Amino acid sequence: MFSIRASNRFLTYCNRRQFATTSAKGADFTHVVIGAGAVGLAIARKLAERDGTTTLLIEKHGSAGTETSSRNSEVIHAGLYYGHDSLKTKLCLQGKHMMYDLCRRENIGHRNTKKWIVAQDDQQWEELVKVHKFARSIDVPTRFLPLQEAHDKEPDVRAQAGVLESVSTGIVDSHGLMTWLEGKFQSLGGETAFNTAVIGIEALPSGGFKIHTASDDGSSEPVTTETLINSGGLFAIPISNMVLPESRHLTPYYAKGTYFSYSASHPRPNTLVYPAPKPGHGGLGTHLTLDLSNPPRVRFGPDVEWVDDPNDYKPNHSRLAAALDEIETYLPSLQRDAVEVDYCGIRPKLGKLGAVASGKGFQDFIIRKEDGFDTFVNLLGIESPGLTSSLAIGEYVDGLLYR
Repeated sequence: MFSIRASNRFLTYCNRRQFATTSAKGADFTHVVIGAGAVGLAIARKLAERDGTTTLLIEKHGSAGTETSSRNSEVIHAGLYYGHDSLKTKLCLQGKHMMYDLCRRENIGHRNTKKWIVAQDDQQWEELVKVHKFARSIDVPTRFLPLQEAHDKEPDVRAQAGVLESVSTGIVDSHGLMTWLEGKFQSLGGETAFNTAVIGIEALPSGGFKIHTASDDGSSEPVTTETLINSGGLFAIPISNMVLPESRHLTPYYAKGTYFSYSASHPRPNTLVYPAPKPGHGGLGTHLTLDLSNPPRVRFGPDVEWVDDPNDYKPNHSRLAAALDEIETYLPSLQRDAVEVDYCGIRPKLGKLGAVASGKGFQDFIIRKEDGFDTFVNLLGIESPGLTSSLAIGEYVDGLLYR
């Protein structure tokens, strides 16, 4: 049987329910969402709000948000890097406002830290100018700081050519957010199946899907659904390949990022610090972020290392020297011996593509109903700014299905 975690009201019902139908009209659920990261939780919560529907959230791990959603910088992004007309820009801007509103309303940990993007030479300065012009075009507040003002505020931060401040950037307690989303989903009658891996998917002739699963206890049984939402994160492409014909199969790519802790009491800036973006680079550079403790702890990362295994979370200590060199470009008084390899996260990619729209090969989010499968919503390449965008993605998927 599924390892189902639901509210007490539904637990007995869920444990005795038998899953065995063959048509969409008599399906076990209205919606099945695969993947209980921040995005999957947000989608499931939004769909569960619809009267007269049932929603099941399937997750192969024993709890929500154990992969990309909990192994990141926890930054609420402003939406500076993703170009006009991209889903990343649209959903990041909407999601940012929704995130701040929700966190204030529900007392979820967050802080509007602001962010500095720093330039050390003329070429990097030009990248800052591009970011500023784009931000103005989409009504995102940024401003150039006079170098003396920047030095007075953060004397340990080097910015030889300039500083662009992003006013609306912040940080969020991602675990607190996901706990709230999971609780809200369950309070709406949503059902969760943890420790349950998807091993096969059939498109039914009469519509809908039959999903074959395997649980940790060795049991296996199918569940049917009228609509299927693939929010599998690192494993979204393999899941997509279970549904789509071979001619439409994709190959997953994985960008591993190492994060680094900092134990010294100095220097400790009070704002996030990012190097100028590098067009075509797979990330945003090894930046300085903060957590929500008081005083906030400093951490650095992530870098970018292309790997073949989406389960490869073993820290790579050989990445430390290069990271230290990059950090010292904007934090020259860094105590190198106080920096240690901490943890790793992995971002789902559709190729070795850039993270910013100013370079070649930028990869946008893919969120779409697939041709020939009108009740299948596919979410691919949901990396940064996926956490920031999560609430907006929930709205967007609901719109794809019901508008």
